Amino acid sequence: MSYTEEREIFGIKTRFFKLGNFMLGIPSEIGPRILYFASSKNPDLNLFGVVPEIKIETPEGLWKIYGGHRLWSSPEAMPRSYSLDDEPVQIGAYDGEITIYGNPERENSIQKEITIKLNSDGSLKVEHKIKNIGRWPIRLACWAISLMKKNGFAIIPIKPSKVDERGLLPDRHISLWPYTNLADDRIAFSENYIFLRQNPNAKLPIKIGTKANPSRVAYYTDGLLFVKEIVREDKEYLDFGCNVEVYTNSEFLELETLGPLELVEPLQVVQHTETWKILEVGKLEPRQEDVEKVL
Repeated sequence: MSYTEEREIFGIKTRFFKLGNFMLGIPSEIGPRILYFASSKNPDLNLFGVVPEIKIETPEGLWKIYGGHRLWSSPEAMPRSYSLDDEPVQIGAYDGEITIYGNPERENSIQKEITIKLNSDGSLKVEHKIKNIGRWPIRLACWAISLMKKNGFAIIPIKPSKVDERGLLPDRHISLWPYTNLADDRIAFSENYIFLRQNPNAKLPIKIGTKANPSRVAYYTDGLLFVKEIVREDKEYLDFGCNVEVYTNSEFLELETLGPLELVEPLQVVQHTETWKILEVGKLEPRQEDVEKVL
C-alpha cells in the first residue's frame, strides 16, 4: 500500500491510496466514505459516481448524498438513516490496510467504521462495522451502498436451487418498492439474472431486491465489471429476505448489499464484509450469454 496524494473531488478534500491494483480516494472531511475507486491500469476512471448537488431536507438538517461508497444501517427510516455525515473523520493507514473511523451518531446510538484490506488473490476485502454506543440493545443490519457512475447496468444473479427433493417449493423471490414499475424497460430478466440499466433520461426511480444466488452483485460500465461478493448467513434478512438490492434514477445507480438482522448489545459490534473486484471484460450487453462468459 502507498499513499499517493491529496486532492479535491468537487471541493471535498480526498486522500488517495494505491492498494494492490486499485486506486482508492477517501475523503477526510466527510464520511466514513470511499469517494473514488479505480483500477491502477486506468486510474482516471472513477467507477463511483459523485453527486454533491443532491440534497435532502431532514429534521436534523440538510443531508447530502455525496456519492461513492457508504455504510448505512437497515431498515431505512427518516431521519435515522439520513444522519448527517458531513464532519471530518479519522483515517488510519498501516500494515497494508486502511480504516475510516466514523463519528458517533449520538441520536442513533451507533458508530460506523470501514476497513479496506488486500486479499491474497488481489481482490479487496471491505469490512463494514457498526458499534452500539448506547445503553440498550439495537436491532439492525449493516447496509453497504456503492453509488455508481452513469450509463452502466447492474447484474443480479438469481439462479434456481431446489429447496426440496422434488422441487415443489419456491426457491426465489423478488422484493419491490412502491415506485417500481415492472413494465419499465430498464429492467430485463433472463433465466439466471436480473439486469437493471442506469438511464440518465429516465423520469422515475426503480428499486428491486432479492436473495442473490450466487451471493454477489455487479455493475458494468466502460469495459469494466465491478463485482461485490458477500457471504449469505443462515439468519433473518430484512426487506423480505434480501441480501442484494439495486436502486436507480436519472442521476445514478446504487449497488447495495445487506448483512443479516442482528440484536446488537451495548458496546458490541456487528460486521458485514464485501469482496471487491474489477474485471476487464470489453464490450458487454445485459444478456445472460454475455455475462456467463466473464463471471
